[in-house]
Amino acid sequence: MVDSAHLNNINSLLGQIREYQTQAQQGVSIAPENAAKVSDQQSTTFANVVKGAVDEVNNLQKASAAEKTAYELGAKQSLPDVVLSMQKSSLAFEATVQVRNKVLKAYEEIMNMPV
Repeated sequence: MVDSAHLNNINSLLGQIREYQTQAQQGVSIAPENAAKVSDQQSTTFANVVKGAVDEVNNLQKASAAEKTAYELGAKQSLPDVVLSMQKSSLAFEATVQVRNKVLKAYEEIMNMPV
């Protein structure tokens, strides 16, 4: 049975994923008539979103490692919290790798387009 703390953690993670998806969609969608007006601010915004997502994954991995170490040393008694933390960091890392793969694939497709 999932208690309310675990459910809140899961909902929080899902909210963060949805927020990143929204930010990524807003940063990438550029109307053709406005393509020439792209400013440095918009490209920096996309870079900031990507950097923020990578930093969040890094923070989740560090927190997961810290909780695992605390459990192994006996300082933390809740194994489900440790496992949930490890799953969060794993899921976030896998999502980041998938996004990277999609970006690389899109880049390759653009580079292979005839001019």
